[in-house]
Amino acid sequence: MNRSRRSRPTSPPGVTRRQFGQFLAAGAGALTFPTLLRGQNLNSRLDIAVIGVGGRGAGNLAEVASTENIVAVCDVAAGPLDAAQAKYPGARRYVDFRKLYDTEKRFDAVVVSTCEHTHAFATLPALQRGKHVYCEKPLTYNIWEARLIREAAAKARVATQMGTQIHAGDNYRRVVELIQGNAIGPVSEAHVWVGRAWGRQSAEAATRNHDIVSVRERPTDTSAIPKGLDWDLWLGPAPFRPFNEVYFPGPKWYRWWDFGNGTMSDLGSHWNDLPFWALKLRAPLTIEAGGPPPHPEIAPASMHAVYEYGARGEMPPVRLTWHQGEDKPEIWTRGGIPQWESGVLFIGTQGRMLLASYDKHLLLPEADFKDFKRPEPTIAKSLGHHAEWVHACKTGAPTTCNFEYAGWLTEANHLGNVAYRVGRKLEWDAARMRAKNAPQAAAFIRREYRPGWQLA
Repeated sequence: MNRSRRSRPTSPPGVTRRQFGQFLAAGAGALTFPTLLRGQNLNSRLDIAVIGVGGRGAGNLAEVASTENIVAVCDVAAGPLDAAQAKYPGARRYVDFRKLYDTEKRFDAVVVSTCEHTHAFATLPALQRGKHVYCEKPLTYNIWEARLIREAAAKARVATQMGTQIHAGDNYRRVVELIQGNAIGPVSEAHVWVGRAWGRQSAEAATRNHDIVSVRERPTDTSAIPKGLDWDLWLGPAPFRPFNEVYFPGPKWYRWWDFGNGTMSDLGSHWNDLPFWALKLRAPLTIEAGGPPPHPEIAPASMHAVYEYGARGEMPPVRLTWHQGEDKPEIWTRGGIPQWESGVLFIGTQGRMLLASYDKHLLLPEADFKDFKRPEPTIAKSLGHHAEWVHACKTGAPTTCNFEYAGWLTEANHLGNVAYRVGRKLEWDAARMRAKNAPQAAAFIRREYRPGWQLA
């Protein structure tokens, strides 16, 4: 597929200028978008390489394969790789994505669905080669990698999307419109909570929280490596450790600090997305976290993190609190709002609130809003999360979870864990990517990689 010259983004065929303007507004905040127009018929197909084809990767593969050409598949495990190649026999097969990038020539875009600790390593080479990228959430393993990928994407000016599929739903769009339209007045406080309690906890709590993969310490024994799994490649840039079934297959690995960042970076990508979008958030000023004493190897099942953000235009400073597992907002605990298992609460003026989940929302107190006239939608309906990215690859239209937006969201989520692991309130210098009052945080912002692995 040949690239056309760069130009200003224009409305896609069949879309009015007004509709296109609404689509741009769906990104909200300081988003950028690709201006590299493909200049081809929308009915033509992209050639896509898919890295990580098991679990969530199999779902992403099926989504893009429904309309596009799959020319390469890659996975460190033979089982899912065999299954993918059986479905797409024309696709070339790879185990090491570095070899894919070294040898594969015929592809326009890449879908990355590896484990969190290798996201940046599978994504950066695509950006450097001018390829469009869809990457599962969280965008990267740590803050430094998020900054690197965000800046590389800005330079590449290609279509990017992080896999926060709920962002494409109508419910989130309506909540954003209500908050930004001052339906509950200026918001100075917000809470996010998720019921999932996976991670380090007591055996009793693990049973209560249905954590069937509960782990409390690093195993001292080893397990036989499953047939067809390249364990060394799976470890990638992470420190070496012998194989044990507590790490693989997913989602077991995400509890371990060497490979992931627990619930905060995983579900935070979905749930913190809503206040991040609605309140036009970017870099926090301070971050403070609490919970059980940090464990050096395993993320906690329950914890909380408090973010303080400055004013953004006409929006006042706001405090956002993340709660996970058994940690809940005080207003939830005392029954001041419906006790949804997971949710987002925006607190406005004069006791007015907006409570939201993935697929529904309430304006509270309901009696105050019985005569409320909802505004006409201003954020256009999404084409679908994957379809939006494919469309952007072909036309240069924007995506709403591009790496500019997703990079800042990922940094903020990771900061909650950094504050938790450091054990003190952080004063964040976003420009210099450092905690001004806690030099020990540097070890969690960026890490050394195993020999043979580097990002450059």
